[in-house]
Amino acid sequence: MAYSDFSVTCTEVPAAVCLSLFGRPDDYVEEDSPAQAVQQYSPAHTGAVTSVAALTSDLCVSGGKDKTVVVYNWRSGAVLKRFVGHQREVTKVACVFESNSFFSASRDKTVMMWELHRNSGPSQHFPGHDLVVTGLAVSPDSLQLCTGSRDNTMCKWDIETGECLRRAAISRNLVTHLCWVPAEPYVIQTSEDKTIRIWDSRELQVAHRFPVKQYIQTYCDVSQDGRYCISSSNGFGGEGCEATVSFLAGQRIAACSRSLQKLIPIDGNLSHGSLIKILNKTGPRTD
Repeated sequence: MAYSDFSVTCTEVPAAVCLSLFGRPDDYVEEDSPAQAVQQYSPAHTGAVTSVAALTSDLCVSGGKDKTVVVYNWRSGAVLKRFVGHQREVTKVACVFESNSFFSASRDKTVMMWELHRNSGPSQHFPGHDLVVTGLAVSPDSLQLCTGSRDNTMCKWDIETGECLRRAAISRNLVTHLCWVPAEPYVIQTSEDKTIRIWDSRELQVAHRFPVKQYIQTYCDVSQDGRYCISSSNGFGGEGCEATVSFLAGQRIAACSRSLQKLIPIDGNLSHGSLIKILNKTGPRTD
């Protein structure tokens, strides 16, 4: 994979360009169209929802500060199953779409694997980090798992055996998020050191590092064709809350500084409350 870097602002590249790269999400609303209607159900968690991932076209997996993992039917609003095993709050959930297995990371420094049709506890444990696990990505073939932590390390695991195959540490690399590039051995990682790294999972070595950004990088995702990556930063004092789209085959094409909900094909809407909200295009304007 080769890379060259340049950027333009979102005043030069409209949000529609970013959407065309990642696919237009169902909850996307044009600026001049009616606002979304919010479909809201009973709380899935007793505390804040920290992470959401799509398991099937009908089911999503969520993790919360209540230490639980929930499989939720977002169409009916019903909690299908609740999984208990972590000792502290769940920080991330991840899965391969249309699979029966999913994973959760926690402040208890562990990762657990769960089976949709299994009624007992986790089917696999992945202990080994020294601090909270903050990054979680599953290989497209569901054979390997990559995890990252605030202990500055990245780990690669064999899912079947639970064995840690490789471990790599980079000073001040406080991992914030991971995502696996579809059909490739590459894992993209964001960090509190304001850096976006691309790891080659085969040897767990950094294959590319983008220029250091001005603000902490909090999230990353990859388009389904594996050509584009989007990352976001938290900013400070109302400045720097931006998303950056990178062309993985050659060059970064845009630095987008508009509302992230208009740029990212998110699976759901996370909340500091205990609710998962499903956003629809139809409904009366509320703003």
